[in-house]
Amino acid sequence: TLGAAGVIEAIACIKSLVHNIVPPTINHFTDDPHLDNKLNFTFNVAQKRTVNAALSNTFGFGGHNACIIVKKFIA
Repeated sequence: TLGAAGVIEAIACIKSLVHNIVPPTINHFTDDPHLDNKLNFTFNVAQKRTVNAALSNTFGFGGHNACIIVKKFIA
């Protein structure tokens, strides 16, 4: 499944665009007091937001790296 991890993440980005949901960062239990309060982090619970574009970074073993940006198609 390591080779398919990038594809799975790309599918998650596309589903985020389709359903306008920002997936959470799971298992984050304590807030860092040094982080700017103006930033909108998504910890533990998904947020319903307007999503127009998403970036997927995949960093694999041996230098196999890939990045993709997906964006909504507006006709």
